[in-house]
Amino acid sequence: MHAADFTVIAVYLVAITWFGARFRTRQHGLKDYFLGGRTAPWWAISLSIVSAETSTLTVIGTPPLAFAGNFQFLQVVFGYLLARIVISVLFLPQYFRGQMFTAYELMRRRFGERIRKLTAGTFLVLRALAEGVRVFAVSIIITTILGTGELASILVIVALTLFYTFEGGMTAVIWTDVAQMVLYVAGAALSLIVMLHQIPGGWSHAYDVVNAGHKLQVFDFRFAWNAEFFARNYSFWAGLIGGCFLTTASHGTEQLLVQRLLAAKDETQSRAALLSSWVVIFFQFALFLWIGALLYVYYSGTHLAPPQPPESMYPRFIWNNLPSGVAGLAIAAILAAGMSNLSAALNALASTTVMDFYRPLALRRDPSKTEHFFLSVARGTTIVWGAILVFVGLVARHWGSVLEAGLTIASILYGSLLGVFLLGLLTKSVQEKAAMCAMIAGLAVMIGIKLWTHIAFTWYVLIGTTATFATGYAAALLLREPQNDQQTI
Repeated sequence: MHAADFTVIAVYLVAITWFGARFRTRQHGLKDYFLGGRTAPWWAISLSIVSAETSTLTVIGTPPLAFAGNFQFLQVVFGYLLARIVISVLFLPQYFRGQMFTAYELMRRRFGERIRKLTAGTFLVLRALAEGVRVFAVSIIITTILGTGELASILVIVALTLFYTFEGGMTAVIWTDVAQMVLYVAGAALSLIVMLHQIPGGWSHAYDVVNAGHKLQVFDFRFAWNAEFFARNYSFWAGLIGGCFLTTASHGTEQLLVQRLLAAKDETQSRAALLSSWVVIFFQFALFLWIGALLYVYYSGTHLAPPQPPESMYPRFIWNNLPSGVAGLAIAAILAAGMSNLSAALNALASTTVMDFYRPLALRRDPSKTEHFFLSVARGTTIVWGAILVFVGLVARHWGSVLEAGLTIASILYGSLLGVFLLGLLTKSVQEKAAMCAMIAGLAVMIGIKLWTHIAFTWYVLIGTTATFATGYAAALLLREPQNDQQTI
């Protein structure tokens, strides 16, 4: 029955793996492997940024938000734009002063080696946990299609992605991101059109039902200093402020996104890639929210119970309702989103491990070690992180809604990262000990917020950043560390 669909999916998986692996011949050193030789054009980096912040969580996790609620998630996206402006003005000029491979080299330059390792280690934990959720999200798709167990599904997707990331490095990541993003957006648009044909009455009927169900509401301007206000995930204020802090942290301090910005030829191209990516992100989220709204119309009209978990709703509809061949293309598109993000995470985890931990230690012990040696280590480290993500993906099965679980995990740690980066960029008196105290205090505050309050995750980064920044500033006054002129940015 689905022979044509299986063929399309198989051809896609083989083709994208072959395409990514072809870039191996361009890998001659760490600059090539981790930064793509800084030869990618800004528009390719822009689409790669979109792919990195999208993932399968967006593709399968966003439609249920509109299905059960409305379009208020878009309020967070407006915060994404504000964050990109902040990063362009505050972060990018610092990242392009000299050659950097990771975001955490900036912390070494400003504070010292210990804070570099602390921030880099925080990223490794953050990305491993968050990416484990995304790996599990991809396994939902494969399990829906093939009926395989979650372990087999996770192994398949990680093995294929690991192969071309291992071979092609950052160049393969960027260009496979471009191909895969075009595919999953086209697949989503195609499924939206087919979905409209599946609904009796077409667009006019669908719009009437969506409008009557208040699905089109985007803004919630209600404001009050009470627990109910801070418990709402999606209000205009939570979206604008929370989205701004979340994206400033992810795109300004996390290696997964910063690595793409550093891969640009210069600061101007990096800024163009960052700002243009917001336009694509906005329309992409709107597209997936419309898919969720149309799924609401479909299940309301057929009186069928929507499948569980909610994240399986969209891929299951595709598999059971789209024409043969088209369903395979749409499912391949969803897998594309997952693979593009996973490849980026593997390369970012490997680059941080090698550049911020292993390479400085190895060169101190033996300064004669060559670029070729470290390139081999980088490839080996990529394999190790692939195995770790398989394990975390299996554990992530018990963490609830995949979209909000991923965002919550990230938000708990982002506050400490962003807070200490802002201490480095905006102050001169704060030195390494105060910065380390600040990071630990900010993380402790966020763990307490998560365990003992009902505050929405959209506020987490703001709270964590404020706690970290304030603690660092206060600690600097108490410790009165002497300023090291060599550690200024």
